[in-house]
Amino acid sequence: MNEFYLVIVVVLMALAVSDLIVGVSNDAVNFLNSAIGSKAAPFKVIMLIASIGIILGAMFSNGMMEVARKGVFHPESFAFSEIMILFFAVMITDILLLDFFNTIGLPTSTTVSIVFELLGAAVAVALVKISAAGGDYSTLGTYINSGNALLIISGILISIVVAFTVGTIVQYLSRLLFTFNYTKRLRYFGSLWGGLAISLMLYFIVVKGAKGSTIISGDTIKYIQENSLMLVLVSFASLTIVFQVFTMLFKFNILKLVVLVGTFGLAMAFAGNDLVNFIGVPLAGLSSYKVYIASGLSDPAMMTMEFLKGEVKTDTYLLVIASLVMVATLWLSRKARTVTETEISLGRQDSGFEKFGSSLSARSIVRQALNLNSFYKSVLPDRFINWSNSRFAPAHVHGYSNRKDVPAFDLIRATVNLTVASVLIAFATSLKLPLSTTYVTFMVAMGTSLSDKAWGRESAVYRVTGVMTVIGGWFFTAFIAFSISMLVASIVSYGGMYAISGFILLTLFFITRTHIIHRKKVLADSEALSVTTYTDLNTGEDIIIKCNSYSTEILNLSGEILLSTIQGLASEDRKLLKQTRQNVRTLVEKAKLVKAGIPATIRALELNNVDTSHKYIQVVDYLREITRSVRTMTEHATEHVENNHEPLSDIQTGELNKVISEMKAILDAISLINLSMDYSSIGELKAKQAALDELINTSSQEQVTRMANEKKGSKCAMLYINLMFEIGNLVNDSVHLLKAQRVFSSGLPK
Repeated sequence: MNEFYLVIVVVLMALAVSDLIVGVSNDAVNFLNSAIGSKAAPFKVIMLIASIGIILGAMFSNGMMEVARKGVFHPESFAFSEIMILFFAVMITDILLLDFFNTIGLPTSTTVSIVFELLGAAVAVALVKISAAGGDYSTLGTYINSGNALLIISGILISIVVAFTVGTIVQYLSRLLFTFNYTKRLRYFGSLWGGLAISLMLYFIVVKGAKGSTIISGDTIKYIQENSLMLVLVSFASLTIVFQVFTMLFKFNILKLVVLVGTFGLAMAFAGNDLVNFIGVPLAGLSSYKVYIASGLSDPAMMTMEFLKGEVKTDTYLLVIASLVMVATLWLSRKARTVTETEISLGRQDSGFEKFGSSLSARSIVRQALNLNSFYKSVLPDRFINWSNSRFAPAHVHGYSNRKDVPAFDLIRATVNLTVASVLIAFATSLKLPLSTTYVTFMVAMGTSLSDKAWGRESAVYRVTGVMTVIGGWFFTAFIAFSISMLVASIVSYGGMYAISGFILLTLFFITRTHIIHRKKVLADSEALSVTTYTDLNTGEDIIIKCNSYSTEILNLSGEILLSTIQGLASEDRKLLKQTRQNVRTLVEKAKLVKAGIPATIRALELNNVDTSHKYIQVVDYLREITRSVRTMTEHATEHVENNHEPLSDIQTGELNKVISEMKAILDAISLINLSMDYSSIGELKAKQAALDELINTSSQEQVTRMANEKKGSKCAMLYINLMFEIGNLVNDSVHLLKAQRVFSSGLPK
């Protein structure tokens, strides 16, 4: 029997490492977002500072998380055999849940997940215990610490509203003070701003990051808390003087220092407090096993877990190992960067490619916001409105040879993000209020984005959709964490080692599967970014080659898709048509992304020649029209087969194949011209187009004659005519595309 629980302990420790990896991948956004988004320092410098913060935070960790031992359930009500099942269910659920959110790139709360997983598993184990004893289910309340669980939930929900509101207000006032052209104003207010921000952050680092550590004595922590206001004022005055001297003598950029200190502070607080979200449960399981072995009891059901109510400290070497795993994950995890990119994209200052679409609720919210804005304009004095607008006038971006190097937002907003988040977290901690650092940092970032007018009319509906998706994911986290943990605990309670082995294999399968999915998603997002603009290219010739390459790719895909469409239509192959429609979606999305990037591309290329810019727009429009024609033909063919209409006759199939073959030859010729950039054979191409038009007209007229003579239904005949019509449109657009590319290519400097 002891071997069974030893296996569970070993599995828990292995799961702890895995949970550290998926947890850091999700929580890294909390402390990396502002520094990376504002490009306060080179990426490796930011990562190094965050890594140091994580290691120190782990050293300052206040030991095993209370919620893992007694925050959600009453440990004295459970036996050792039951508590081990509970802990196993929590860890399996936590890994699966966080890995899912990392894969789709959404930040969620590791605190919320662990609370609801503990709650779900505790409820399941308690119900199994009550059922086995033939007891009354109304006694469930003696097992669950429902009051504390509700306090945690309510505190987190309140923190969402408070963080967004405070972030919005502070950023608005900060922008009024500094504007987007803040360089000159920093000479006068920069030292005050930096002194205040860093003083508050230092207080945050001590209160939130070092609270309960063994390195700083309890008396010192108590003194700091009792004299916090005085210490903040003294540090503010001292730092302000030092920063003013440095600014005058060395033109020191205080904002970068503020951002890096804030990054360090949040990273340290994350490791010191959220670390236990990942290893608290496994270490509680290890401690429980040690106590059980020391007790000498042969029956694990006879040992209750009162000892978990006491204070348990974690060995320093375990904290060191955990911190090293977190740092390695921070540097190596692609999923961590995906989650970070999601938040940065929702808060970036400029418009462009959006990761989220629009939704009905988002459109309604934006519409109401516009109406509210119109109301304020009608009641506020024009003088104030004009003055306010002047403070929010965007600054011109200079000093960047590549637009990819332009920050998503400036250092003013980055300092507000970090300072407000730090203050709110420290304030809640001092009052012993529960909150989620993920929710606070995310909502502060969204509030500052809104206040900074980053959500303009071109991007607001997509950003609101994104924020609502993330917030909806938070509620999804709570529900799924509770449900899955409850299910796993129930199955393991009855299935024993067989159930444990099955869940381990299932977890390995899902993690492997999501890794493959995430890798494909990263490649797709990278391609989406590359086709949106040509900002990664330096010369006109490179731009021409890339533009022609994408055009050729779309033309080749279009020809292949239409060949498959006619083949699937003729043979009534639903499977082939389904695959073809998936390929069409990829094709249409590619053309859509190129079109969405037109404004950014023209700005990046600095195309001062209006005719050249206009021809580039025409190239993109023709590409979009070509993909629309392909989509229309594929949808009509698929609908025809799905509705079980009459199949194409042999005559119709032969004529369509002949037209498709001629069309494919023209598209191939256009592709060769694109790649060679030798446009001398356009005349021959136009002759082929005229011949194809004649073939389409002749075939269509013959089909009309057949319609008049045939007595059966006309669905097939109309499909045939529509396909012929769309093929003619596609070829016509392809030839016009080639002409526009010729003018565009000749207008760019080599």
